[in-house]
Amino acid sequence: MNRQLAAITGIEAYVPEYRLTNIELEKLVDTNDEWIISRTGIKERRIQKEPGKAVSDMAAIVVKKLLQKTNTSPDEIELLICCTVTGDMVFPDTGNIICDKVGIKNAFAFDINAACSGFLFGLTTGSKFIEAGTHKKVIVIGADKMSSIIDYTDRATCIIFGDGCGAVLLEPSTNGCGIVDSVLRGDGSGREYLHMKAGGSLKPASLETVMNKEHFVYQEGKAVFKSAVNGMVDTVSKVMERNHLTKNDIDWLVPHQANIRIINSVADGLDFDKSKVMINIEKYGNTTAGTLPLCLAEWEPKLKKGDKIILTTFGGGFTWGATYLTWAY
Repeated sequence: MNRQLAAITGIEAYVPEYRLTNIELEKLVDTNDEWIISRTGIKERRIQKEPGKAVSDMAAIVVKKLLQKTNTSPDEIELLICCTVTGDMVFPDTGNIICDKVGIKNAFAFDINAACSGFLFGLTTGSKFIEAGTHKKVIVIGADKMSSIIDYTDRATCIIFGDGCGAVLLEPSTNGCGIVDSVLRGDGSGREYLHMKAGGSLKPASLETVMNKEHFVYQEGKAVFKSAVNGMVDTVSKVMERNHLTKNDIDWLVPHQANIRIINSVADGLDFDKSKVMINIEKYGNTTAGTLPLCLAEWEPKLKKGDKIILTTFGGGFTWGATYLTWAY
C-alpha cells in the first residue's frame, strides 16, 4: 500500500489592484526603470492601498475562493496555517482572524514566521498533520503586506517588495501524488543581514525607534544574494539526490521570487532549462511568503496530474529549503 501523502487539491491567489510601477518609484527615490529591471527583473508590484485593510483581508478573499473552488464547507477545515511576517497584529495570530472572517469554526489556527520561507515551512508542517492521519483538510496560506514595513525613501528595499497572497488546500492521497519530501534549513547568524530592527521584545516600539525608521525591512543585499543562491541550489540538489531524481525528471522548478538574478543563478547552478522555471517577479516583485503560491496559482492551468515539481526558497533568518511534490490534479 502506498504511503499516505498530503496532496494539494486546490489553489487560489490574490493580489491588490494598485500597481506601483518603476516609473512611479523614480519620483520617490533616486532610481530608474532600466536599472530596476536589470538588477531585479521587476516592472511593477501590487500594493494594498485601502485604509484599514490588512493581511487577513487579502487571505480571507483567497480562502473564500479556495473553499468555493474545491466545493469545501468552512466547517470541514480542521487546521489553518498562515505564513506571514506582516500579521495584522503582534498577537493574536492572523490565522485565527482569517478563520473568523471566513466562518471556519471547527479548526485551530496558527502563524508561521519564516519570512520568505514561510509558505514552504507551512506546507511541510501542514502535510505532517495529514500524513499522521489526524487531519483530512488543512489550509496553508502564504501572505504578506510588505508595503506596511517598507521605507519608501530606501531605494535598496522599496523597489523589491510587493503585497500578495496565495493558499492551498491539503487533503490525504494514497495514489502517490502529493508532498513527497522536504529539506529545510535555518541559520540564525544570518539575522544581521536581513531583519526589522525594532518592534519586538529586544527593542520595543518607542518614539526613538520610530524617528530612527527602525520599523522597516533592513537588508544587506550582497550577503543575502550569495547565501540565497547557495542555499537553494544545495537543498534542491539534496532533495533530488534523496529521491533519485535527475533534472530531466523534474517538470517545474518554482523558486522564491526575490530577484531575477538570484532566480537565474539558481537555475544555472542546477543546470535547469529556463523553460521549466516559474517566473512572475516582473508583475509582483517579492511578496515574501506569497511568491510560491502566486506562481503555482498562475501556472495551475498548465499543470498536469503527476507533474514532478520542486519548490525552493530563501528568506530572513536565514531560512531556506526545497520541497519535492507531485501534482494531484
